Amino acid sequence: MRFEKHYTPEQARELLPQIRQWLKKLVELRAELDKSEDNLSTLAGPGRDLGGDLVNRWVRVLAAIQDGLLEFYRRQIQVKDLDRGLIDFPAILAGKEVFLCWEQGVASARVRDGKADAG
Repeated sequence: MRFEKHYTPEQARELLPQIRQWLKKLVELRAELDKSEDNLSTLAGPGRDLGGDLVNRWVRVLAAIQDGLLEFYRRQIQVKDLDRGLIDFPAILAGKEVFLCWEQGVASARVRDGKADAG
């Protein structure tokens, strides 16, 4: 077994409201990070010293993204595609480790063989 934590379909379903909130926040933070990076890149150049509010904001956004991803990591839930809101819950079905794959906007998770993305 690759994972210590495994979810039943019911446990995964119960977490979906919180998952939706975390994904929404991560998407918002990533948009903010992109904006901050665009602002920083326009100011960057040879001999220019970047710092101050722009860099502090960029660092704070990075830290907030890390905190958001840690919510998934702590629960051993894998974020596969942030844009699609695609995540995998490790599960045991019929004695085999599989993933309950869920995508934002889809009502329920589907089972995916854990070997499909190994390597």
